[in-house]
Amino acid sequence: MVKKILLLSLIMVATGLFSQAKDFTVTGSGVRVKKVAFVSVNVYNITHAMKDVPAKNAAEIIAADTDKKFTLKLMRDLDAEKIANAIKDAFTANGYTNSANINSFSAVLTGDLKENDLITIAYNSATKATTCNSGGKTSSINGVDFMKATWSIWFGKIDQPALTQSLMSKIP
Repeated sequence: MVKKILLLSLIMVATGLFSQAKDFTVTGSGVRVKKVAFVSVNVYNITHAMKDVPAKNAAEIIAADTDKKFTLKLMRDLDAEKIANAIKDAFTANGYTNSANINSFSAVLTGDLKENDLITIAYNSATKATTCNSGGKTSSINGVDFMKATWSIWFGKIDQPALTQSLMSKIP
């Protein structure tokens, strides 16, 4: 067991996972709530972090060409098609209409997603790629324009503005 932990630690150091996590600053977290009729349902907990935090407001966070990421932890079982459609709708609401990129990005959201499943969305400023990971599947789209469109989902036009404020609540 000790050998496995040591080996895993060495792999994480070699691949930069320890330093990557350490270099990020959490800017905030919140809960995505969906209203169904007269009931509010918690959908996922979301945390946002950035490697450098040059931004002080939502527009600056969207535009920041720095490593940044979202981590979504589902708070209930969810049909992946519903979350993929919600993401597609959010892209459209924020003026991004490249359906090939949207479909490719959302393609990893398949099957049934379970409570406590994680979805990560990360932007790598060196490669200019935005990556979505879910259930061991990964999709990646290149371009600063796609990163800005993705960050607009939570920092642009959103039907839950309090979530945007929560995602910025810990900016130093």
